[in-house]
Formats: sequence, structure tokens, C-alpha cells
Amino acid sequence: MRLALIILACAAALHPGLALADDQCFVPMADWKPREAVTALAARSGWTVRRIKIDDGCYEIDGTDAQGQRIEVTVHPSTLDIIQIEPRDGAGHRHRTEEGRHDDQ
Repeated sequence: MRLALIILACAAALHPGLALADDQCFVPMADWKPREAVTALAARSGWTVRRIKIDDGCYEIDGTDAQGQRIEVTVHPSTLDIIQIEPRDGAGHRHRTEEGRHDDQ
């Protein structure tokens, strides 16, 4: 049992970005801004929205930026703060970001 807890703690320490994403967006649904507010944020930022979905408790915008590059933007559901912007290639794969997170290829 003790060995299992040590292994679990080590695994959690190796992937802090994954744990933070879940914690960053954990808010009650009653505190969420509506999708229309996310759409307005995208319009103010010059993005074209293909899809808005919910992933790990965050809003996730799939679209293109003002230069036409595919992007995936993670947005906090209650504050509408931009948590992360990831460029995507034509096949929809994520590129490595400044934070060093891996792509999903």
C-alpha cells in the first residue's frame, strides 16, 4: 500500500501541468459565463471560431487567429481569462508550447 502511494505521488509530480489544468477551471456551473461571452471574447481577439467545447472544466475554442493560423485556446469559464493558446498545424496536431507541454501527435 505504501509503495502504491509513493508511485502515485511520483506520477503526479511528473505531470504537474495536467493536474493544474483540472484545478484551474474547477468552478461551479452556476459561476460560468455563457458561451456567447466566449464567442464575444474570440471576436474581440480577432479569432474565427470553428467550435467551442468544454474540456477538463474549461472552455476550449478551436478556430483561427487573425493571420489565419489554426489555434486552440483554453479559457477559464468564470473569469474568461485565457489560460493557454496553442497553435495547431493543418492536421489538427498541437505544437509544443512555451511551457514545454507536449504535442498530441
